[in-house]
Amino acid sequence: MRVGVDAAVPADGLLVADAVADALAAEGVGVLRVRAEDFLRPRSVRLSRGPADPDAGYEAWTDHLALRREVLDPLGPGGSGRWLPTLWDPGRDRATRAPREVAAPGSVLVLDGPFLLRWETADAIDLGVHLDVSAAAVRRRLQGDDADRVVGAWARYLAETDPAPRADLVVRAEDPRRPALLTGDAPSAWA
Repeated sequence: MRVGVDAAVPADGLLVADAVADALAAEGVGVLRVRAEDFLRPRSVRLSRGPADPDAGYEAWTDHLALRREVLDPLGPGGSGRWLPTLWDPGRDRATRAPREVAAPGSVLVLDGPFLLRWETADAIDLGVHLDVSAAAVRRRLQGDDADRVVGAWARYLAETDPAPRADLVVRAEDPRRPALLTGDAPSAWA
């Protein structure tokens, strides 16, 4: 099983994914925890158009194809079970050179990150959780260039991908301390 927590604000995705992983582990399920933040592209690629550029944030920030190749496909049906927990260390701006790990049978991958329900990865996620959050909430939780980049990139993601209908669960995350499960035709916080 591959669970993806699709979040504009990294801290929100981390909070929800860690809670899911902790709940699964408490039930005795083997959990494989991965953050899309560990699959960033090199700084020179991410920042080639400046730190606030929303198109770079959407197109060049996270290496979604590497996530697919190194994590999602190996842990999916017919996969080898040999997966890579990290690829890139953004602090040192170099490859982590992490060794491949072998997933135990019955393990559940819990992945968090932005744009997980776009074409590169959507069909490789068995249970997608989309965190619905407004531009105002993103700006409250992120600062400066990060807020500008994420707000613009997330707006593009919503317009081009429409992730909510692709998700198995949509959670309103205006205040991460008070998430709300959306059902039916509840309007997006972004609207």
